[in-house]
Amino acid sequence: MSAPAPYRRETVSCLSAAGFHRMAYRDWGPPAARGVVVCVHGLTRNGSDFDPLAAALAAEGWRVVCPDVVGRGTSDWLADANAYGYQQYLADMTALMARIGVEELHWVGTSMGGLFGMMLAAAAGTPLRSLLLNDVGPVIPKAALAHIAGYVGKAPSFADLAAAEAYLRDIYGAFGPLSDEHWRQVAAQSVFASDGGYRLSYDPKIAEAFKAPGDEDIALWEVWDRITVPTLTLRGAVSELLLPATAEVMTRRGPKSALTEIPDCGHAPWLMSDDQIALVVDWLDRQGQSGDGRAG
Repeated sequence: MSAPAPYRRETVSCLSAAGFHRMAYRDWGPPAARGVVVCVHGLTRNGSDFDPLAAALAAEGWRVVCPDVVGRGTSDWLADANAYGYQQYLADMTALMARIGVEELHWVGTSMGGLFGMMLAAAAGTPLRSLLLNDVGPVIPKAALAHIAGYVGKAPSFADLAAAEAYLRDIYGAFGPLSDEHWRQVAAQSVFASDGGYRLSYDPKIAEAFKAPGDEDIALWEVWDRITVPTLTLRGAVSELLLPATAEVMTRRGPKSALTEIPDCGHAPWLMSDDQIALVVDWLDRQGQSGDGRAG
């Protein structure tokens, strides 16, 4: 008999124009904790990416909630591909915050999850008390969007987990070095069994938004300038999505983010190694009790 998971598997019902859908999340640590941290993954990933970080934070007394954004992981897929967009994602995050019953929280967001955090932090009356952005900022270069369009939405099949791992190492190798153990975990948590083999655990229809990438960079400085909560930006030192010039400007306007570069990483650092986890734990420790996670 396998050991019980160190987290609670939960779901929340969210509403779209087509009806309700179920969003799954992992809930780590004690409900009555020193504070609540919500960790949200990147475009084609899922909440399991944060397992090593969440375990470390839970050991420090934090409650950590890691959703699978709709269309990813073990969450439902949407019937309408056009519904995969920020309006739906932010509505789902709001339902999640209501479901976990907290008035204040800290946000850790990788790539897409960081964009969610920026938008929520910029909203009037935000419940966010701090914001950690993992390799994302107010400018998304058109070249990075074109690169994403080149792989997102593909639906390869794999004969076994070894083949899936080889594919993921190729696609996500730029994220930075991982141990073989972590790569095996990433592979196991990135696929589902299908027709005697495996397929990627996200809805290929999330790629609809990237079918016709624009000719301009995406710029969200108006959002950035409305953020006032303490902010830390982690940048992969060779990232092509968060460019050095953008990261530098982020330290001078809006929330005037602190900035840390992570060597030997592109977009986006995994936050699985001890040194990267320590950066996040230290940041949250320094936020003190500003978000105490008390139920409303």
